[in-house]
Amino acid sequence: MWKLLDRQMFLSYMKSYVVCVVSLLGLFIVVDLFNNLEDFRNATEDFVSMMEYVAVYYAYNTAKIFDRISEAIVLLAAMFSVALMQRNNELIPLLSAGVSTRRVVMPVVIGAFCMVFLSVANQEFILPRVDPFLVENRGDPNGDREMEVQGVYDTDSGILITGEKAIRKGLVIKGFMIGIRPQPGRERYISLQAGEAHFIPPGPEKRSGGWMMTSTKPAELEDWTDEDVLEMIVPGQFFLHTPEVDFELVTRIKNWEIYTPTWKLLRVMSRDGNNLAKVAVMFHVRLTRPVLGMILVFLGLSVILRDQNRNIFVSAGMCLFLCGFFFTACFTCQALGNYEILSPAFAAWLPVIMFGPVSIVMFDAVQT
Repeated sequence: MWKLLDRQMFLSYMKSYVVCVVSLLGLFIVVDLFNNLEDFRNATEDFVSMMEYVAVYYAYNTAKIFDRISEAIVLLAAMFSVALMQRNNELIPLLSAGVSTRRVVMPVVIGAFCMVFLSVANQEFILPRVDPFLVENRGDPNGDREMEVQGVYDTDSGILITGEKAIRKGLVIKGFMIGIRPQPGRERYISLQAGEAHFIPPGPEKRSGGWMMTSTKPAELEDWTDEDVLEMIVPGQFFLHTPEVDFELVTRIKNWEIYTPTWKLLRVMSRDGNNLAKVAVMFHVRLTRPVLGMILVFLGLSVILRDQNRNIFVSAGMCLFLCGFFFTACFTCQALGNYEILSPAFAAWLPVIMFGPVSIVMFDAVQT
């Protein structure tokens, strides 16, 4: 059962967390705004529309910024809560009463645990929803600019989809091309080109969850009977049923996996044969993220509590140095996995293996 001091420590941590979030997010937004003010001005017609676009842009972009610095915020909030407690000499009476140091900071650990999973919720539920806005160019608020098409190969259905250019407005791909490999019931390889194709999201209509292809070459396919995959409407117009391969998947940009939920990464790994190493590394990184967040908290608290007579600013500097070293090691392991120097699973779990035992030993060695 929580005592009054436990609730006070937990509330102190939450206050520190809110202050860190507001301060760091505000700093990032101000710096980014001044760096890209010219792009925002060129993308709009007048001052009012520019301010509206800037407000909407950073309302969405806040989720991305928070995702990048969430673990650091958890550590900073824990550091400030404990350091302020030391500075105000609130820790000494508790220790004199026989309460262990680890018991005193337990509310801070619980608060950090909750906030680590807040970052996981942001990754899984919020970032995918704001993904269409985040991936667009700052100078293209209406989605009229042409984008590159990366293409995708669906290993289950044996369909290769690619194209020349894509336009977000209308979900249109120009120079749309598909290749359908032979499978049971398909005796030959099918290749079809279309002047453009429009993606229709899944819905109650029969022709939804696929691509409406127009101006196709050839205009007709002889001896084609698999209409569940490719349906000819009239000569020169086909509908390709691919509910799993949508516009987002075909036009995914660099680092697209950052904005993709974990379950969808698993689906891409099972369906797409392209660049699986990077996707697999990101999938395992998602699994290790809460663990690494708590390891960082234990390391930071151990540094602060190891010498309670140390100056608060020295402890803060040591925590920041530790945080930089920790993330450098994590990003290095992730890069080694992306380039297939290490296996994806080992690259993602290696930081846990490296820092996990160290954090347990350091936190256990805190003076009680």
